[in-house]
Amino acid sequence: MDSVAAFYDARAHHDVVAAISFDYGAKHNHKEIPFAAYHCRKFNVEHRVIPLDFVGELFKSDLLKSGGAIPDGHYEEETMKSTVVPFRNGIMLSIAAGFAESKDASGLVIAAHAGDHAIYPDCREEFMKSMADAIRLGTYAGTTLLRPFISMTKADIASRGQSLGVDFSQTWSCYKGGALHCGTCGTCVERREAFMVAGIPDPTEYASEEPIPSKPSAAA
Repeated sequence: MDSVAAFYDARAHHDVVAAISFDYGAKHNHKEIPFAAYHCRKFNVEHRVIPLDFVGELFKSDLLKSGGAIPDGHYEEETMKSTVVPFRNGIMLSIAAGFAESKDASGLVIAAHAGDHAIYPDCREEFMKSMADAIRLGTYAGTTLLRPFISMTKADIASRGQSLGVDFSQTWSCYKGGALHCGTCGTCVERREAFMVAGIPDPTEYASEEPIPSKPSAAA
């Protein structure tokens, strides 16, 4: 839901020439990529799927098909670190930067947000600023890395997406990649919590709607 909302947000401010999805062996790639394609078709925007088979083959992460089970619980729990794909955003942004310059685009957009910061080091602003500098300095076009949601919560993104007309029923979050959103993994919990906090009806069908777990204490 973050990337789709960022796509709509980018369209509100820029001329979007293309979008990229990466198929890197994640358990949920087959669920989220068709939704990305759906939204691109809606606005006649070129959508490219770039395979990164080496990530699934060589990297260690429970998010990958080659990894272990996706943990349940709050998305800031220590156990959620098992879903980190090492340097994923660094790899993907490098490819996206080359693609953007090849398309004569002046910038690229990533939907990293404040809720990602607790678990994913390559979603934090310190990392994003460093990548932005590298991309700007490493391209003739001085390509800009836009991160419009970097200080926003998931609830903020839900609100922003709603204001832009995003149909969130046509988005996917669940890391398990089953027939339905499981409702219990970290990213499902985050999704459910975002709609609840934003006061927006959640259009998602979940396999389980057990109570949302509490955020872990700072001491934990």
